[in-house]
Amino acid sequence: MTAEPFRNQPIETFTGEEARREMREALRRVREEFGRHWSLYIGGAWVDTGERIVSLNPSAPSEVVGTVAKAGKAEAEAALEAAWKAYRTWKDWPQEDRSRLLLKAAAIMKRRRRELEATLVYEIGKNWVEASAEVAEAIDFLEYYARQALKYKYPSVEVVPYPGEDNESFYLPLGAGVVIAPWNFPIAIFTGMIAGPVAVGNTVVAKPAEDTPVIAAKVFEIFHEAGFPPGAVNLVPGEGQEVGAYLVEHPRTRFINFTGSLEVGLWINQAASRLAPGQRWIKRVFLELGGKDAIIVDETADFDLAAEGILVSAYGFQGQKCSAASRLILTEGAYEPVLERVLERARRLTVGPAEENPDLGPVASQAQEAKVLSYIEIGKGEGRLVLGGERLEGEGYFIAPTVFTEVPPTARIAQEEIFGPVLSVIRVKDFGEALEVANGTVYGLTGGVYSRKREHLERARREFHVGNLYFNRKITGALVGVQPFGGFNLSGTNTKAGGPDYLLHFLEMKTVAERF
Repeated sequence: MTAEPFRNQPIETFTGEEARREMREALRRVREEFGRHWSLYIGGAWVDTGERIVSLNPSAPSEVVGTVAKAGKAEAEAALEAAWKAYRTWKDWPQEDRSRLLLKAAAIMKRRRRELEATLVYEIGKNWVEASAEVAEAIDFLEYYARQALKYKYPSVEVVPYPGEDNESFYLPLGAGVVIAPWNFPIAIFTGMIAGPVAVGNTVVAKPAEDTPVIAAKVFEIFHEAGFPPGAVNLVPGEGQEVGAYLVEHPRTRFINFTGSLEVGLWINQAASRLAPGQRWIKRVFLELGGKDAIIVDETADFDLAAEGILVSAYGFQGQKCSAASRLILTEGAYEPVLERVLERARRLTVGPAEENPDLGPVASQAQEAKVLSYIEIGKGEGRLVLGGERLEGEGYFIAPTVFTEVPPTARIAQEEIFGPVLSVIRVKDFGEALEVANGTVYGLTGGVYSRKREHLERARREFHVGNLYFNRKITGALVGVQPFGGFNLSGTNTKAGGPDYLLHFLEMKTVAERF
């Protein structure tokens, strides 16, 4: 097949009137379908059940965005059976044909882009730009993995010649696996976690987050229209403790691709390690977990540039990103000028219903609101609250951008993932101490340094122990193919999504030697 070189999808900033008009129209259309029902997708067919998952608008929880059929163990079993049945033939498709299906799905996603963006606005509370960036990333995953998969088609492994023998090594897909996706990037991460393994010949049973089943169903509409064979991709929304746990522990699950909390990820890792009756392999487990990400600013930095990057990193999508800046580490010479600039800018941030395109929309759910507010209460006893720290008026789950200063590095709000618009400011004496504090958590996902001092940047390059490190820019928004994404320590198994090695996780190499 011939495909254009991979290029990242542009992110719409909605500065032009035409784009704003398109988005307003998409919001109107999506609002008109509020209350619509979607079914499960098993073996290429839409399957309904008697139970429902109700998706609410976090900007106005009295509004039902839609309902999706709720799967139980029986539907999970049927989906896994369908995936293995499809695997028998899908694994033997020419790689070009599999890649072509991914590219077709990407083209359909491009055509439906505004609708998908508007769905994210309503279902999970992203403002317009955050929604655009996420849909762009989903398209990128499809297009990037479609091209990367061509590297592994047979024969693809170069081995050393040996006299009198024909030796070859080649890659094979693993089988049928499970994808369990998070609510914070419910189209980008969801699509990427499915597209990677499927691109190279595996089949997938996907369980989306309970808070975001509607956007997941729309992704499967796209897969269906693109023409994926029955059973190659299957959708089973349901409760994690029922459907997710059943699939994780199932003896016929070959691999588990999970993005979510540290607590659940550690349980999955442990459960998958146990050999179930009838199981014939060691399950592969890929985990993308939490972060407690830090930005260091030293006395040589451009303080205005730093303040802008800190704000975007800390408060973009209400801080509900595993890559979000939740710790700000300032050296003595940077402390006052940077804090002053951050507070000045943070006070100007707008918070409101996501459809109005504010700086911050709502947090994701009532449960998330309660979690964030509980950490704010903890923070009041650990640091000094200098901004925000309150739930705002309105039906939605609105929380003010919050800043704590005088936070000890070992405080709970400086160690535990809050997943909300809360920034802890930590003062240190010098850059060496800044690195010690930055590395002083169980996580190691993203981090950043603002400095004009080359010695500091190069030291951070060696010693700041995170999977994705950014200098003099924001620490969120890794681009597919440009910044492969994944973390160290308890931030996960560092699969580096959107990178050149990602697909290898879902392949195994076979070697054949023939003596002549």
